[in-house]
Amino acid sequence: GLQVHFRDGGPRDDPQPIVLLHGTADSLHTWDGWAQGLRSQRRVIRFDLPAFGLTGPAPDGDYSIAAYTRWVVQVLDALGVQHCVLVGNSLGGQIAWETAVTQPQRISKLVLVDAAGYPMAPKSVPIGFTLARLPGMKLLMEHVLPRGVIQSSVRNVYGDPSKVTSELVDRYYELTLRTGNRAALGQRFAQMTPSNTEALKTLHLPTLVLWGARDKLIPLDNAQKFARDIAGSMLVVFDDLGHVPQQEDPQRTLDALRAFLNLV
Repeated sequence: GLQVHFRDGGPRDDPQPIVLLHGTADSLHTWDGWAQGLRSQRRVIRFDLPAFGLTGPAPDGDYSIAAYTRWVVQVLDALGVQHCVLVGNSLGGQIAWETAVTQPQRISKLVLVDAAGYPMAPKSVPIGFTLARLPGMKLLMEHVLPRGVIQSSVRNVYGDPSKVTSELVDRYYELTLRTGNRAALGQRFAQMTPSNTEALKTLHLPTLVLWGARDKLIPLDNAQKFARDIAGSMLVVFDDLGHVPQQEDPQRTLDALRAFLNLV
């Protein structure tokens, strides 16, 4: 019963489309640069996850990782995708690797971009995330959310905050205005539970771990843990980028992905 905002571009005969999953409080737009660079050669599918973007709240209010992984598989089924390269950033990265654990036959390659999953000690948390976790402020945010809070939060996840434009902040802010999104963000935080990262050791598929060294939300030591626990994985670090490297520098990060996928 949920209408999904998605984009599907590139050759329809691609046997292994590239599926892109965004992070918390983000949208499919975070992958614009990658989609533009890939769609001449590969089918690229991206969508707004439940609680975010134009997809909006889940009817049942379930924002557990298990619900997200089931939902991703349902979307792939609806689009007729039996095998794919699964890519995820932050929350999307956690959904991606947990989907690979539960549906290994569906995932040919895995790409984790500043992915969540391990217990972490953030150096800094976007103010919007902090407010959404506080009961009193959470209720207030459903009705009043200054644009300045969004601007501060977006700048917080960039390695170079000067790259954050007014147009970018406007996009994030306007998508928070979608009915139910602000309440759903608080519900998502309330439903966060520890992941079974031991399951990562069961993965046996080509994996790229791509990270911004200036990520203050999920620090670089998490990248090293993914690289350690996923046998044969490749780690690529960008010293000057932050938590959303695919958005902060689409070209350089895409070059790393293209090399991993043997695209010339």
